[in-house]
Amino acid sequence: MSGMRWLVDGYNVIRRAPELRSREQQSLEAGRHALCALLVGVARISHDTFTVVFDGAEAGGRGAGGAGVTVLFSSARESADHVLAKMAREGGAVVSNDREVRRAAERAGAVVVTTDQFLARLDQSRSVTVGAGAAEPESEKDEGDDPVRGPRKGNPRRLSKKERATRRALGRLGRGELPAR
Repeated sequence: MSGMRWLVDGYNVIRRAPELRSREQQSLEAGRHALCALLVGVARISHDTFTVVFDGAEAGGRGAGGAGVTVLFSSARESADHVLAKMAREGGAVVSNDREVRRAAERAGAVVVTTDQFLARLDQSRSVTVGAGAAEPESEKDEGDDPVRGPRKGNPRRLSKKERATRRALGRLGRGELPAR
């Protein structure tokens, strides 16, 4: 079975997850390592691949992430956000709360998943496998990003194509037992 390609805004995810943020407070490297360890466990179960992009310095480059996880550092001339936007053109799902990254990924035709949706799905999958029961889905926050449009055509109870693609991507993360964060 072939897996899905995930492009992850590294520092954005680290700074939204309390456990990862506390590791980053020890050192940037500890935060990056904790995120990669989490994603290696998810990759093992989901058979998906993860490319984590961090802001880098000088010439940028690649780092070791573990099985199923590639780490990229942007160069000093180019932000991690710009690297993610370029990579989104090649397809996959982009994980970021950054509005510009999400817009660029959407324009490129990639599936867009917010950091909060991604982390909530990992938490929900973990709580189900640990036997705590299904976690309550986190309420969606309307940031007012989308312009007001005329009435939608079609079935009003059906999710939009974008929303269905996001749910399918997140659903992939729920298979099997996910490791504890």
